[in-house]
Amino acid sequence: MTNNRINFFKEFFSSPDIYSKDGVELLSLSSKFLKCEAQYRSENINDLQIKKIAVLGSYTTSHLVYVLRLFLYKEKIAPDIYEGEFNSINMEILNDASVLYSFKPEILLLLTSDLDIKDYPPLFSTTEQINSWVDVKIAHYKNLWQRVAQKIEGCQILQSLFIIPTHRPLGNLEVNYIFSQTNCLNRLNMKMIEAKPSNVTFIDMDYLASYIGKKTWFDESNFFMSKQGFSYDAIGVVSHAISRIIATYAGRVQKCLVLDLDNTLWGGVIGDDGLEGINLDPNNAVGEAYLAFQETVKSLKNRGVILAVCSKNEEDAARVPFEKHTNMILKMDDIACFIANWNDKASNLKEIAKRLNIGIDSLVFFDDNPAERQLVRQFLREVEVIDVPSDPALYARAINEARCFEWAQLSSEDIIRSDTYIKDVKRAQLEQTTQDYDLYLRSLTMKARVINVGSAELARFTQLINKSNQFNLRTKRYTEAAIIQMMENAEEYALKCIEFEDKFGNYGIISSIILQRINDTAFIDTWVMSCRVLKRGIENAVLEAIFNTAKSWGSKWIVGEYLPTKKNNLVADLYKELGFAKQTKGEGQGEQKGTIYNIKPFSVEIKHFIEIIGQ
Repeated sequence: MTNNRINFFKEFFSSPDIYSKDGVELLSLSSKFLKCEAQYRSENINDLQIKKIAVLGSYTTSHLVYVLRLFLYKEKIAPDIYEGEFNSINMEILNDASVLYSFKPEILLLLTSDLDIKDYPPLFSTTEQINSWVDVKIAHYKNLWQRVAQKIEGCQILQSLFIIPTHRPLGNLEVNYIFSQTNCLNRLNMKMIEAKPSNVTFIDMDYLASYIGKKTWFDESNFFMSKQGFSYDAIGVVSHAISRIIATYAGRVQKCLVLDLDNTLWGGVIGDDGLEGINLDPNNAVGEAYLAFQETVKSLKNRGVILAVCSKNEEDAARVPFEKHTNMILKMDDIACFIANWNDKASNLKEIAKRLNIGIDSLVFFDDNPAERQLVRQFLREVEVIDVPSDPALYARAINEARCFEWAQLSSEDIIRSDTYIKDVKRAQLEQTTQDYDLYLRSLTMKARVINVGSAELARFTQLINKSNQFNLRTKRYTEAAIIQMMENAEEYALKCIEFEDKFGNYGIISSIILQRINDTAFIDTWVMSCRVLKRGIENAVLEAIFNTAKSWGSKWIVGEYLPTKKNNLVADLYKELGFAKQTKGEGQGEQKGTIYNIKPFSVEIKHFIEIIGQ
C-alpha cells in the first residue's frame, strides 16, 4: 500500500493536477501524504532540496501548512517546518528563548491580519496625524525584522501585507476620506514597502484575495470556530503563490517563455491561410483576444523574460507575420530563439535550451495543442507546461495563474536580458566570419569591471547566486539577508561582482564571487557566472580578480571546491583547467561529495583579451 501511495504522489507532483484541486481535496491528499512522506523523501532525496521554514501567523495556520507542504514538494523542496501557535508572531519573535530561534529557519513566513491593527486614526484626522499613526505601526515591524536578522543568520522573511477587509464602516465614503480605515491600511501597506529591508519579501495577499473574490476568501463562520484566516477555497491559491516564492530561494527560477504560433499568437494557420487569412483583427473579438495575449507576452519580455518560438511550420512562412503583419505586437526583435520545423517539440525545446545556453527547467511551454503539451510533459518533465484554455480570451489569465515567473528580485540586467540574447546572434555571425579565434576575441573589445558589492549591486548579486545552476561550483544558495551579513564582515569576506560589456552591448553583472578569508587561505565560497559569456576568457579574468583579492589579504593559498549536482557538470574540470591542483574529497555526502583544489596566487599565466577595470 505504501509503495502504491508513493508512486501515486511521484506522478502527482510531476503533473499539473495539484492546481485543479479544491481545498478539501488538497487537505485529504495532505493527510495521505504525511503517512508516506518520510519514505518518499528518502527515495527521492537526490531530486529534492531541503529547506527549513518557520510559519507564524496572526490566525490558525495548520491547514495551510498541510497543503503548503504538498506544493513545496511539487517544487522539489523537502520542507522542515516549524509552525507557531495561533497569533504567535510577537510572542515568538520578541521572546529570546522561543523555539523559533533554536530552530533557525532559512525562511520565516509571517502571516499578518488586519485584526492585528487594534486602533485607527479617529475620524477627521489630518495627514500629519495619519502619518504619525503609520510610523508607530511600522516601527513595530521594523523591530521584528531587526530582531530576526540579529538572531537568525541569513533568514529571509516572507511577510503578507494587510488584506483590505470587506467591512467598511463609512460605506462608499471609505474611499473619499484619507482617515478611513481602508485608506489608512492602504497607506500602511505602501509605507511598509518603502521601509522594507533586504531580509524581507512581501506577499501581496490582498491581490490573492481580490483575485479569488473577497466574498469567497473570507469565511466568518470558519474564523469564529477555528480562527482560520481564509476559506478552504483559498488554501490552494495561497499555497501555490507562497511555494513559488520560496522556490526562487531554492534556485528554481524559470526565465524563458516558449510559444507556439498558429492559434496561439494568432488565429488560424499561417501556412494554409496566408498573411491576410490569419486573425489579428482588432475589430474582431477573437483577433482582439490574440492581440491582448501578445500584449501580455510583450510585457513579460519587457520585465526580462526571454521569448522563444517553437512551431511546426516552414520557417520562412512562420516569420512572415512578425515581419509583415501590421497588427502584430510581437516582432522578430522580441524573439531570442526562433525554431520552426517539423521535428517533435520535445526535441526542439532541448535545442532552444542549448542555443540559449540555459537549463531545460528554465523553460515554460505555451501551446494551444493538448497533444503537444502532453508529449512535452511525458518526455521533458523539467519543462513547465501551461494548461492552455480553448478560448484565446483566457490565454493571458492562464499565464498569470501559472505564476511561472515569480522572481525574488528584479534587476536592471533582467530588463536588458532579452535584447542581449538577440545581440548574441550578431556575435555568432562575427565568430563565423573570423578564422582566428583569438582575433575574434580581440575584435569584441571586451571590458570587465570588478566591483565590490554594495547596496546598488545587492539584488543582482543575490539573484545570480540563486538562479545560476550550470556555472555554479558549489550551488550554495544565499538570501539577501545572509549576503548583507557577509558584506558587513569585511575582515572575513570579500564579495565581488563582475560587470561585462563588448562592442555589441552591456551584459550588466554576469558573475558573483564570495571569498572567505581563513588564516592564510582565500576560500572560494561561491563562484557563479552567466553561461552566456563563456568561451571568451571571462573565467580567466575572474581568476585574476580572485588572485588580486588573495594578494591584498596576504593569502598564501587559494582553495576552491567543486560540489557536483545534476546541472553543473559544465564546471566539473574548471579548476583543473585554470591550473589548480586537485587535493582531497570534500566533506559533502552522496551527490554533494566535493573535490578540493588549491593554487598559489599568480602561480600560473593568466591569458585573456579583456580590459579589467577596478579590482
